[in-house]
Amino acid sequence: MAIKVAKFGGSSLADAAQFRKVKDILLADPSRRYAVPSAPGKRFKDDTKVTDLLYQCYRQVEKGDDMQEIFSLIEERYRSIASDLSLDIDIDGLLDQTCADIRRVATPDFAASRGEYLNGVLLSAYLGWDFIDPRDYVKFDRQGVFAEEWTNELLGQELKKHEYAVIPGFYGSVPNGEVRTFSRGGSDITGAVVARAAGADLYENWTDVSGFLMADPRIVDHPKEIRCLTYAELRELSYMGATVLHEESIFPVHKAGIPTNIRNTNDPAHHGTMILDKPQEATGIITGIAGHKNFSLLSIEKAMLNSEKGFCRKVLSVLEDFDISIEHMPTGIDTVSVVVADSEIKNRQSEIIHRIRELCQPDHIDISTGIALIATVGIGMVRSPGTAARLFGGLHKAGVNVRMIDQGSSELNIIVGVDTQDFEKAVKAIYEAFNS
Repeated sequence: MAIKVAKFGGSSLADAAQFRKVKDILLADPSRRYAVPSAPGKRFKDDTKVTDLLYQCYRQVEKGDDMQEIFSLIEERYRSIASDLSLDIDIDGLLDQTCADIRRVATPDFAASRGEYLNGVLLSAYLGWDFIDPRDYVKFDRQGVFAEEWTNELLGQELKKHEYAVIPGFYGSVPNGEVRTFSRGGSDITGAVVARAAGADLYENWTDVSGFLMADPRIVDHPKEIRCLTYAELRELSYMGATVLHEESIFPVHKAGIPTNIRNTNDPAHHGTMILDKPQEATGIITGIAGHKNFSLLSIEKAMLNSEKGFCRKVLSVLEDFDISIEHMPTGIDTVSVVVADSEIKNRQSEIIHRIRELCQPDHIDISTGIALIATVGIGMVRSPGTAARLFGGLHKAGVNVRMIDQGSSELNIIVGVDTQDFEKAVKAIYEAFNS
């Protein structure tokens, strides 16, 4: 039988009604053998995620204050779920022990991990599935770096002992047993780790949206769905602002060649978005459009720059000395441009310019702020003549001035820099250029 691993986000397990949806999804397909739950998310707009409440509990303990008032809100959430689902578990004893453990252990990682732990216990009881505590099988080294291969071996051996099991997301432990959490996309990472360790045929990531869209629906009205994309395209889109899923959080399944399916817990009949190593169906010229605001463009000019060895290295060394990450670096015969986030150079522009002048002796330096970057991404672009013409023709028609152009050597994307005030207009123009 095929093996599927299903990870459910916080909104998918926010209350008893959502638990019922998750159970229906899992039991509808016997090949869904391992479930990875997040902590309960928001039930409504002004609600508070359980993980945020747990961090507040830790801060109270750290200050020596009583956390009971905050923890009572957490207790209310879990008691409500257990009661509404008529679960046969000692929920009061479980919560009392958790409260005592948070006070005793008094670390932020341990406190935060209890949201997933408690949801995992409830979900396993509701499903009648085995419970696997990732504290014993998801490992970090002594420096807190995720030990991927060690985890894969330990967890893989354990999963073989369970036909069906619930494995909470977000946390594991260092060699001495102390709980450690993932820093980014916590439960997404655990889901991908479980999928790899299980040798899954498919990793399903269930959330509150039906996969990726070609553009931000807050900018473009009813953008088309992305039915299928590659991990390479996902990396480009997520890096530039697409927020459904970050590629780094599913690296384990990418590495193992396991496809990922983004699905909607509230619309389980929807096919969602499939993420593959290579496209397996005909795609359009572009896959998606994503972008970010608040960048600065550092432009450096010097005559005969192309014949001066080490010039770019010197520029980059200055930025490294200031601990500044670069986004892009388009160049010309006598110019070098570096794109950095506004926040990276805030209040340090004069120092940076002075240091570059001192080390590189350029003819001119200029820093332009208020730049937005937009990436147009698609594997189909490489075999489609006229892609750039359509893109820039659309921008011209919309009256958008292009401040910067950068295209990767793989021809997977074209990135343009525009003035921040033109960001939304530019995204719409690019979308219409390929979908009209």
